[in-house]
Amino acid sequence: MQERFISANNFEQCQKCSLCETVCPVMANNPAYAGPKRSGPDGERYRLKNGIFFEDSLKYCLNCKRCEVACPSGVRIADLIQQARIDFARKAPKLRDLMLASTDQVGPMASAFAPVANFALGLPPVKGILDFTLGIDRHRTLPKYSGETFVHWFRKNAASSQAAFKRQISYFHGCYANFNYPQLGRDFTAVMNAFGIGVNLIDERCCGVAKIANGMIPAATRDAKHNINVFRASVAAGRDVITVSTTCTMTLLEEYPELLKVDNADVKGHISLVEPFLYKAIASGELKPVWKEGWKARAAYHCPCHQERLGLGIFTTELLKMIPGLELTELPSNCCGIAGTYGFKKENYKVSQQIGKPLFDSIKAAAPDFVVCECETCKWQIEMSTGVTVKNPVSILAEALDLEKTLELNRS
Repeated sequence: MQERFISANNFEQCQKCSLCETVCPVMANNPAYAGPKRSGPDGERYRLKNGIFFEDSLKYCLNCKRCEVACPSGVRIADLIQQARIDFARKAPKLRDLMLASTDQVGPMASAFAPVANFALGLPPVKGILDFTLGIDRHRTLPKYSGETFVHWFRKNAASSQAAFKRQISYFHGCYANFNYPQLGRDFTAVMNAFGIGVNLIDERCCGVAKIANGMIPAATRDAKHNINVFRASVAAGRDVITVSTTCTMTLLEEYPELLKVDNADVKGHISLVEPFLYKAIASGELKPVWKEGWKARAAYHCPCHQERLGLGIFTTELLKMIPGLELTELPSNCCGIAGTYGFKKENYKVSQQIGKPLFDSIKAAAPDFVVCECETCKWQIEMSTGVTVKNPVSILAEALDLEKTLELNRS
């Protein structure tokens, strides 16, 4: 009981202003959810007295953190809700939840049989079976897998050349870049190398965000402890850890100490999302880009909810504005609705799409060549729901930079 109070010690700062409720995308679309104020600070007062006051409706929380961004008192509302689920939820994860969250186990198998898996998962009868037996909604477009993982490509094509660069970083690529879209990892390597920075892979495990969301806390904690130990070795070797996924970054920085009680204080300052890392270095003159002549594009930027929570969206927009040929539209702040594995589940699919509709409408109104976004699950949701391609900022840099001339300039 005392441990819970210490971990949630700022809930009494809630002013009951209800600003959190005005921005909660779930409360606006699902009447079964009481909202962040009641589920977070209000409910915590009762849960501290007796766990019997825990409500199963807390499972509807997206953990999008929009309530925390809005809170004028800095109450960690979403963390209160997730901590309550960790402490009091007693339902074991379903087979579906285990499959969706176990990316380190499912990813290698799916990649090994990628052509067959991708073909089968796109068939309406197969999707119907998954809907009926597992509760993965038949309307959801499932992500495709790559037959060659990023790690395999890197070891075969890039690993041997990295030591030639004077400056070195470690790359936390995440499950998506490894199993689903290795091109992102290749783009990251190309951009870093063009700026004269060597890329090192580490013995990483999944960040654990899906395991946390699906109640697999012991497994998530083991992975977190492993990752932090690997980060410590990297930092000791003089290499900062650079990430490409917003949600992975938030999990490593915030969820490890807050929800899993895994201390990251000694390495937290050495973990950075790639956009602020590059923006600061370019703005200071430490890194010098050379842009392709004639490259042009019209893009719309969607800032993911977790990016807003970390306060890092400004670095992405300012970095993109440095590209001479890019016409950038910043979309209104809206949640896409997928929230990792949340939107794959049959019981959440309709609400997930309702939450995302304002974003989808704003994208269609902007009519860009593509959408820019740092979050892979936002990418899946937007591409499925609008038909517009979504690109990570790193991939845009890989297209817009003259990689050879940039390398020459940064080596001189």
